Amino acid sequence: MGITSRSQSPAVVRVEGGEVQGVVADGVESFKGLPFAVPPVGELRWRPPQPAAAWTGVRQAAEFGADCMQGRFGPPPAPGAPPARMPSEDCLFLNVWRPAGAATSKLPVMMWIYGGGFMGGSGASAFTSGMQFAKQGVVLVSLNYRVGRFGFFAFPALSSERPDEPKSNYAYMDQIAALQWVKRNIAAFGGDPANVTIFGFSAGGVSVHSLVASPMARGLFHKAIAQSGGSRDSVLTARPLRADGVDSNYPVSAETLGTTFARSMGIEGTDGAALARLRALTSEQVLRGAPAPAGTNPPQVETTPILDGKLITETAETAYKARRQPRIPLLLGSNSADTAGNRIRATTKDEFLARFRQWSAQAKAAYDPDGTEDLPAMIARANDDFGQAEPARFAANAFAANGSPVYLYRFSYVQAGMRERLRAGAPHGGEIGYVFGTLSPGPGAALTPEDQALSHMAQSYWVNFAKTGDPNGAGLPVWPRHDPKKDVIFDFRPDGSAGAGPDPRKARLDVTQLATESGKRSDP
Repeated sequence: MGITSRSQSPAVVRVEGGEVQGVVADGVESFKGLPFAVPPVGELRWRPPQPAAAWTGVRQAAEFGADCMQGRFGPPPAPGAPPARMPSEDCLFLNVWRPAGAATSKLPVMMWIYGGGFMGGSGASAFTSGMQFAKQGVVLVSLNYRVGRFGFFAFPALSSERPDEPKSNYAYMDQIAALQWVKRNIAAFGGDPANVTIFGFSAGGVSVHSLVASPMARGLFHKAIAQSGGSRDSVLTARPLRADGVDSNYPVSAETLGTTFARSMGIEGTDGAALARLRALTSEQVLRGAPAPAGTNPPQVETTPILDGKLITETAETAYKARRQPRIPLLLGSNSADTAGNRIRATTKDEFLARFRQWSAQAKAAYDPDGTEDLPAMIARANDDFGQAEPARFAANAFAANGSPVYLYRFSYVQAGMRERLRAGAPHGGEIGYVFGTLSPGPGAALTPEDQALSHMAQSYWVNFAKTGDPNGAGLPVWPRHDPKKDVIFDFRPDGSAGAGPDPRKARLDVTQLATESGKRSDP
């Protein structure tokens, strides 16, 4: 049964597991901590998410569930702050925000996929609250998905166990399970299961590209937004499951990493008994791994998506080049100082230019035309271009080529209170507070009308796109569809205005593309 009253009192909604009751605040109803799968613990560690158990009575949905198992990110809590939720393997929860009393509506649905390098993140962050989206007529869903070794892990005995199941990409399985839950249940909240937009930032943006390219996710969403999500290989894309030495980006296979981890924990062999011992490790042991020997600082083991052959059958770049992606509206872009990662390393300008191979002269003209540019600035810009800006353009071109409506952006605005600290431009993730309407003032500064206007503008574009597949709307600067034949970028500009115009980075992105494609052709 759905909601029978449009009052501002908490409503009771029936989902497949039972009845849930949310809370109402400021015209928005939220339902938090809804389980979309059983806890993936014990024998269910490193298994696809299984259907959530039913409950009796009305489940109160006023509090977020636990975050998935991860290390602590960010500064310690301020004195007097409430204790943080402790991460747990029992973490497969999602949250829903909707306009209060929207039971019989068919509102657009947006599902947010958090970033965090596939090592951390939370669907419960105040920074990505769905309050403001709900006020604009959207049903906003956020979810938790497994990260780190819990989210991406391979081991020979796992590969042979239950061969009918997908393997290794448990983070993506969680995301797909949440989308399946949305398809089955979101109508009870007034959402339209035939109008679902996935969107995410960083690893969440990588997830968007991966879901677009995955045969297992087809039909579960209808539009996509990738915020600083790359799309080229080697940016958190996909590691081979078994074969070592076949991928220049990831020369060590996922099974080799899993076997090495098991040995580090004193577990020999690769059979079912060894897998049972791996599953018997505590959550903290899986998270932290073996203690490092005294006086050493071993590198962190990278956990990335895996080419498992069922869920991830190819990388997004491979799919896009072959035009195998679905024909859906896509909105994507990156920020003006989006320098997450360190793909480009150089101690001299000559070393920097050599990264561009036979196009070093074009690189010099693009990055250091008069020879006076600062090397660290050149490196930061190139990391941005290789990691985010050029891959966004590549994906935009690929989708436009198959007839999809595509809207490409660059976010260059920095709120007034942060400009002294963020002189290079909008950093990785700098657009999120604007998109969600959750901006907080900088130290010792208040939000300005310009800050708030830019936030309203950005969120309006995102909402319009979720509603219709086109971000444009009344009172907004025109955002043209991307045309690969035209050198145009839609920019949220440093002065608070927005609009389309010639891309000042064209020369940089062109030589980045040449170097990227050349590197692939010369790889063994």
